[in-house]
Amino acid sequence: MVGLILRWIANAVALLLTVWLGKALGLGLYVSGFGGAMIAALVIGLINAFIRPIVVMFTLPLNCLTFGLFSLVINAFLFWLAGELLTEFEVQGPVAALFGSIVMSIFSSALSQAVAPEKQK
Repeated sequence: MVGLILRWIANAVALLLTVWLGKALGLGLYVSGFGGAMIAALVIGLINAFIRPIVVMFTLPLNCLTFGLFSLVINAFLFWLAGELLTEFEVQGPVAALFGSIVMSIFSSALSQAVAPEKQK
């Protein structure tokens, strides 16, 4: 349970870093603070847990044709969707969505591994 909460906080920090970097590059990313980042991280996690598998299943032929590159489009769309569902988090445009999804996955992976590493069996 503690590991889950630590990863949630790590994802919120990853989102804050992504938005900060996106703002520095002039992309349309916005989050209303740490509380907004916590809510957005939760919604992104729920979207990735429940909606992403369905979208991936329906787009599997296209994903196979593009050797998996269409997954970037799926991730960007779901990142944008989270921004549309929340008032605390905003994603303006496809470039911001693509940038945000890629950078957040990098930051999130690094921070999650740092705060709650997987146990070796």
